[in-house]
Amino acid sequence: VQLQASGGGLAQAGGSLRLSCAASGSIVSIDYMGWYRQAPGKQREFVARISSGGNTDSADSEKGRFTISRDNTGRTVYLQMSSLKPEDTAVYYCNVEAITPMTFRVQHYWGQGTQVTVAS
Repeated sequence: VQLQASGGGLAQAGGSLRLSCAASGSIVSIDYMGWYRQAPGKQREFVARISSGGNTDSADSEKGRFTISRDNTGRTVYLQMSSLKPEDTAVYYCNVEAITPMTFRVQHYWGQGTQVTVAS
């Protein structure tokens, strides 16, 4: 499973960015797609996720500011980030729970990360 993330960059506080992550490769099915982030000197933390059925979950600090969605193919996930704060600065990683023909078991896959920097 390959995950290609894009959309990071520099934004001003109060601004918006949209991240996207496309999954490709030999995939039987994808359940959850989501985002984590890691700020310098901190542990990676959960941001949001969406199930194949469209159920969403997000961290409390992002509720009302970040919206996660998924395209009709179920293989691309988006994170619309609004009202950005300097503390949102981090590398954002796409995470997918997928089943492949190799194992027929749910496994986690990670994208390469995309930098989001919010200037005050």
